[in-house]
Amino acid sequence: MVDAQFDPKRFLANQTQAPGVYQMFNADGDILYVGKAKNLKKRLSSYFRKTGLAPKTQSLVARIAKVEVTLTASESEALILEQNLIKSNRPPYNILLRDDKSYPYVFVSSAEPYPRLALHRGAKKKKGDYYGPYPNVSAVRDSLSFLQKTFKVRQCEDSVFRNRSRPCLQYQIDRCTGPCVDLIAPEDYAKDVHHTRLFLLGKNHQLLKELADDMESASMSLEFERAAQLRDQISALRTIQSQQNVEEGSADLDIIAVALRSANACVHALFIRQGRILGSRSYYPKLGLSLSEADVLDEFLPQFYLGSGREVPGAIITSAPLAQAKLLSQALAEARGAKVAITHNVRTHRAKWVDMARRAAEQNIIARINSRKTVTERLLALQDVLGLEDVPARMECFDISHSSGELTVASCVVFDKEGPAKSDYRRFNIDGITGGDDYAAMEQALTRRYTRLQKGEGKLPDILFIDGGKGQMGVARDVLNELGVKGVQLIGVAKGTTRKPGFETLYNNDTGQEIVLGSDSPALHVIQQIRDEAHRFAITGHKNRRDKKRRGSSLDDIPGVGPAKRRELLRHFGGLQEIKAASVEELAKTAGVSRKLADEIYGYFHMD
Repeated sequence: MVDAQFDPKRFLANQTQAPGVYQMFNADGDILYVGKAKNLKKRLSSYFRKTGLAPKTQSLVARIAKVEVTLTASESEALILEQNLIKSNRPPYNILLRDDKSYPYVFVSSAEPYPRLALHRGAKKKKGDYYGPYPNVSAVRDSLSFLQKTFKVRQCEDSVFRNRSRPCLQYQIDRCTGPCVDLIAPEDYAKDVHHTRLFLLGKNHQLLKELADDMESASMSLEFERAAQLRDQISALRTIQSQQNVEEGSADLDIIAVALRSANACVHALFIRQGRILGSRSYYPKLGLSLSEADVLDEFLPQFYLGSGREVPGAIITSAPLAQAKLLSQALAEARGAKVAITHNVRTHRAKWVDMARRAAEQNIIARINSRKTVTERLLALQDVLGLEDVPARMECFDISHSSGELTVASCVVFDKEGPAKSDYRRFNIDGITGGDDYAAMEQALTRRYTRLQKGEGKLPDILFIDGGKGQMGVARDVLNELGVKGVQLIGVAKGTTRKPGFETLYNNDTGQEIVLGSDSPALHVIQQIRDEAHRFAITGHKNRRDKKRRGSSLDDIPGVGPAKRRELLRHFGGLQEIKAASVEELAKTAGVSRKLADEIYGYFHMD
């Protein structure tokens, strides 16, 4: 136990401005939070100001009974100490990364005349070369399977290899050359091992050149069976090369992207070695005080790399800028023994990788939120907050989208106990109103929707959420009263003054009560999820309506596309829809279409 009477003024008066680490404890002596600072007094003072604190920070400060500080010689040392304390104490208000497994490698032995190829995880004690790390065992096994079919280097245990008297099944199915019973010359086996190493190093151009030279030499020597084997190896390499994203040149780097939704986070990592994507992995850190992508990355990356035994690449690319990028780069460089570049502003292949990682993170966080267990927990919390007799079985939410008042579309999304009921989603094209009048748009959409429901074309919801404040809720109330709709709980969802997630105000139509929930409330999370889905569905509908209007124009409306180029495009792709679906690279393959013109055509059909 510690003294619960914590006096922040007295504590701050005696603080130093040196760099260091601070640990916050509650009245029971349990650690709450670990942080580091370049200036301890300045950083700690920020927790105890009277205004401007986020709800989670307020919750933390209210529980503080004791703060301990540890001085360090530099901010870099403070960062490393902070991560060691987080890993050993796992404070509830820090982001917690649950990832203690070592990463797998491909191992090529070197202690015998016929080296072995194998999966390896753990300490690197055996003599040989280690290639990786790979993000998971499946990625290693896929590579081993390809190499076994292509170069036929043995993968059996040394004890099995030394005691064979006849070829095993792998030789029978043409996945091994039988070195255990001397069915291949040592120099030929060494060449297969050499090619395997080139593949694992990502030196595909050199490998393909050597194989092509060997194939030509075998053909000239009338060794047609050998030439056919080399041809098959080249073909297999070409196929797998086309399936991988390859950067110009070679690179060892990690791509780290974050997606935030309803107080949940997904950090998705792409692992790229020698210019090839070896694989990817998603992490779901428990959010502490972090509210933005940059905050999550600032806390996640030090834990991910420092003191974890994980290989640090020469470059790390993130989906958002880091406040402490320079500091983290210095700390990682010390751990790696070489320079580490951390950046977020990239182009070409790297920009595509960042986008790939970001989309994967967004998809994975949505899937996690929509899991049945999570939905049930949130619905129970919502029942409690709204004082309902039963768990809500069906909920609807409306939203409006337009561009400067034009082509207005209203959305209606439906959630049940299983999560989103997408087959029941509806959109309404809004016409006959003054442009930009969201109240009139909401009235029209609600009238059309609930007139149909009153006629039995669907089910009435238990709760109707309206994305807006008291004004929009008043419109909804009037429509429901006019149509005689009974038994539907009406809730308005208004954004807070900062318009950031976690600061919404709920308006209960039945009680007139204004409800403000904490940003960590499961009830608020399900409301945010429904509101965000309605917003997404409305925007998608509006864009589709706008694009349909634009598609009325011919290809001749695109600058640089005349009758000749239009004819070539239609001949190449077969129709306008195929042209619209084509990428810039595919468009540029059309006769007479330059890369610049391909960009113009693509941009015409994909305007935001």
